[in-house]
Amino acid sequence: MKPLFILPGLLEDADGFKQVIEALAGTARCTVADFTRAETIAEMARDALRQAPVGRFNLAGHSMGGYVALEIMRQDPKRVERLALLNTNARADSAESTENRRRLVALADTDFEAVLAAMMPKLMTEEHLKDPVLTGTIGAMKMAIGPEAFKRQQAAIMARVDSRPRLGDIRCPTLVIAGREDALMPVEWLEELAAGIPGAHLEIIENCGHMAALEEPAQVTALLKKWLA
Repeated sequence: MKPLFILPGLLEDADGFKQVIEALAGTARCTVADFTRAETIAEMARDALRQAPVGRFNLAGHSMGGYVALEIMRQDPKRVERLALLNTNARADSAESTENRRRLVALADTDFEAVLAAMMPKLMTEEHLKDPVLTGTIGAMKMAIGPEAFKRQQAAIMARVDSRPRLGDIRCPTLVIAGREDALMPVEWLEELAAGIPGAHLEIIENCGHMAALEEPAQVTALLKKWLA
């Protein structure tokens, strides 16, 4: 089976990809990176490369994990057989986003549950937000990772570089997946990302927000199977 190394997003762990991983069981041998220790995207990439399968592997990054995936393509591109980028973008953090992140980091010191409440409405479509299983999974992941790792991850995201000038250096088969209703990563950002990578293929999942692997696992699985083939 093909090795698939998954890079999770902010306050995410393997539970965010459980259904996809189970559905890929006959196709790929999946492992999920742990991003709870590092404080920069570059450190996350180095940490991920230490955790990655031996030799060459297929790499899928979601949101923050996409930022790390792009950094891995700068640090050690020969390790990556194929690249998938889900609900992410290649831009540096905007001033508005950075200010919002600082507010959430400050709030995390006193009321971490309030941080989760502030984030949740932007993570999924209105319909998916009504599903207690989905919201429960997101809440459990975030509480398991906790406020200290959250602050480290936010610091890394705020300081990330603009990856757009280096997208043209990526030479492996690349899949970009967008959610049509993603409130955090607008489709045009994913279009920009795909346009910058030679030969990249863009797929847009309808009725889907930021958490594509949770909201529409069957569609994500089908796209990844085709990409891996």
